[in-house]
Amino acid sequence: MLKSLAAVLMAGIALCAQAYANETPAADRASAVLDHFVHEVQSLQANFSQSLVDADGIVTEESLGRLVIKRPGKFLWHYSEPYEQVLLADGINLWSYDVDLDQVTVRPQAEVLASTPALLLGGSDEALQDFEIVDAFDHNEIFWIRLRPSRTDAGFTSLELGFDGMTISRMMFFDGLGQTTLIALGDVVVNAALDEGVFRFEVPPGVDVVGSPEHEVAD
Repeated sequence: MLKSLAAVLMAGIALCAQAYANETPAADRASAVLDHFVHEVQSLQANFSQSLVDADGIVTEESLGRLVIKRPGKFLWHYSEPYEQVLLADGINLWSYDVDLDQVTVRPQAEVLASTPALLLGGSDEALQDFEIVDAFDHNEIFWIRLRPSRTDAGFTSLELGFDGMTISRMMFFDGLGQTTLIALGDVVVNAALDEGVFRFEVPPGVDVVGSPEHEVAD
């Protein structure tokens, strides 16, 4: 499924982009859709499938998992296949847990997530200030918005967010090595109440911890 998704997206998006690049209605629509996503979506839950495509268009990695976001500044990426891994932002610290390695890494969230896609997805209302809209177009009933980070050290050159109506359903990240990360979201639930315990990381017994949390997160 991921290989077919990658092929469709990579083949079609390049053809559609030029046609829509200079259309003012598309630009206005992009601004409205992004404004709604950043200001009106306070929480989001979804299953996801992810694939990494190299510069030659070959899918080199595939994974599945669960995404939970609560604005501002909290999110959980829980990869379940092929290997279990947890990436959790609690609002202050970013925790990365590699289950197979029995290792947890913790770093200050503000240092790690500056001008990253994660900041745009789960950040505050000001998150859009770090990105510029450079393109917008329709492809296969998905409205795509291409963004470029304002910082050159962001770790990626551009990203594209795909929306089904006002609901995000696709994401693509492009890095400086010519690689593309494709993410498809399914069973998306927006603005449902979330237990704060979802974003509280507890280090499993016997697991090595690299780094120190800045301080405990209040309930």
